[in-house]
Amino acid sequence: MHSQPVITAKGLTKRFGDVVAVDGIDFAIWRGECFGMLGPNGAGKTTTTRMISCVSPVSAGELRVNGVSVADHPRAIKASLGVVSQADSLDPDLNVIQNLVAYGRFFGLPKRRIESSARAVLELFQLGGRTKSRPDELSGGMRRRLLIARALLHEPEVLVLDEPTSGLDPQSRHLVWEKLFFLKDQGITILLTTHYMDEAAYLCDRLVVMDRGRILVEGSPRDLVEKHAGAQVVEVRPQRDEKPALLELVQSRGLEFEDLGNTVFVYGENGALLDGGDAVESHDVARRPGNLEDVFLRLTGRGLRDE
Repeated sequence: MHSQPVITAKGLTKRFGDVVAVDGIDFAIWRGECFGMLGPNGAGKTTTTRMISCVSPVSAGELRVNGVSVADHPRAIKASLGVVSQADSLDPDLNVIQNLVAYGRFFGLPKRRIESSARAVLELFQLGGRTKSRPDELSGGMRRRLLIARALLHEPEVLVLDEPTSGLDPQSRHLVWEKLFFLKDQGITILLTTHYMDEAAYLCDRLVVMDRGRILVEGSPRDLVEKHAGAQVVEVRPQRDEKPALLELVQSRGLEFEDLGNTVFVYGENGALLDGGDAVESHDVARRPGNLEDVFLRLTGRGLRDE
């Protein structure tokens, strides 16, 4: 890690009329790391990435990329970023190589450089044989890979990815993960928003969990799991008439738990204290390692959110 962060936010705020979408958050992203933003719908993740990308103006607070304010130097900042939004912005009337050439011209790149870079990024994402294909001839996974490849065309310092693998099959997701690891090893900083907890745990060096425009926690995936879920989670599915005895046992032993109706989740290494309890032996019991999804749900709740 370098001594200076590549992106810093202090008191960052975004308002849409009376609605506060991002509520005075602070964070720093260090050069060469993958930094994740997790949160339910409406948490403020995409709004934050749009402010970083100089697409949406900052309402209050400070936001800097490479030491300069997004308000004062938007053109220079945009040139240093490769952005992949949730929307598919490929031109359906152009083939793969034409999409890349058109994108490169937005950055004023020479034709020879565009052609050389296009070949390189297409090969990286295993699309070298599809240069003449139109976007509607590609699978969903190929289109997402093409969007990421296009964002790399001008050799950005920072890659901003807003749910880059949403809707992809497992094979396509893992291919994207492999390429993102490669890019990080090349020194590219990655800002990632995702709803896939396994993706965040696999890719991110550090992450924040957001809710209702605020940052709830920040840390490495491993540290957050250890602190908020523990090394072990015990899932107990009791019979209805036996559940009161189970809850009494859990409470009497001072264990952290959640009662979700048909399942009781007991968190932390002390969940092992359930062993040998008469109120447990007859139940369906599963023991597993704590994970990032446990952290997410404990912090943001299990209720559905509107889009």
